[in-house]
Amino acid sequence: MLGITRYRLLPNTFCLFRRFTSSRSHTQLPGEDSNLRGDGAIRRTAPYGSTIEQTYAGVLSFLRRNYTRNLNRVDVAVTGIPLDLATTYRPGTRFGPKGIREASVQLSELKSYPGGIDLFDDLSVVDYGDCWFDMSQPKTIPGAIEDHAKKIIKRNAFLLSLGGDHYVTYPLLKAHAAVHGKPLSLIQFDAHCDTWPDAHPDSLNHGSMIYYAINEGLIDPETSIQVGIRTHNDNFMGVKILDADWIHRHKTQNIVDEIKNRVGDNPTYLTFDIDCLDPAFAPGTGTPV
Repeated sequence: MLGITRYRLLPNTFCLFRRFTSSRSHTQLPGEDSNLRGDGAIRRTAPYGSTIEQTYAGVLSFLRRNYTRNLNRVDVAVTGIPLDLATTYRPGTRFGPKGIREASVQLSELKSYPGGIDLFDDLSVVDYGDCWFDMSQPKTIPGAIEDHAKKIIKRNAFLLSLGGDHYVTYPLLKAHAAVHGKPLSLIQFDAHCDTWPDAHPDSLNHGSMIYYAINEGLIDPETSIQVGIRTHNDNFMGVKILDADWIHRHKTQNIVDEIKNRVGDNPTYLTFDIDCLDPAFAPGTGTPV
């Protein structure tokens, strides 16, 4: 699960991208060997710029960004939610944040394709670490995730969360709604609509969190859209569906237009479930079909 939140109505979420410090990423610390290189995750002192490190060595962080809980002058905070207690079949998504960080080092020193832009020239991104919760106390987990997310959102940092099974969307939506006080629009890339009826929102259920969210007014179904759905549900609860068959029959621009027309300029939560991808290429998920 990958969750991202976009707020067009909150101009300070993405500030006017000014450099507050030098683009130099490392500053020599007192008593430190001047020839020491690498480990930018803990040695980086400037919020901008990229560094070159060996992909097979060093302290891991998302895209080699600074590993810190300091959100001063931060545009984007990346955090992991290592939970898989809500999976139906195969567990293992608790290792997702760690795996994503490890894979991200392959991209940490390259400019984006095809534009050749280094996002870190103007965007301050940090790795905030993982949300901590007690796996032996499952009823406390949703609240722990919600509180963890609120700490970041209240600092006006753009939150990028790495799952973890897709259930974590529910407490993350609650955190955003609590801080911003209004229903969000939803863009969800998924094989399943996750609106299966469940009368117990305190249960850990990765197939009902959108059902909970709509019933609690966390998201507005009339301005929300789900993309890639390939399972039937008797109640889509008013969310617009672009199913997998429709996706295969239309061009990318048609999909983009449908999403933009549905969501408009509303504050939006964007989420990706890996099972949206063809299971022939991404079978390693709890419910691949």
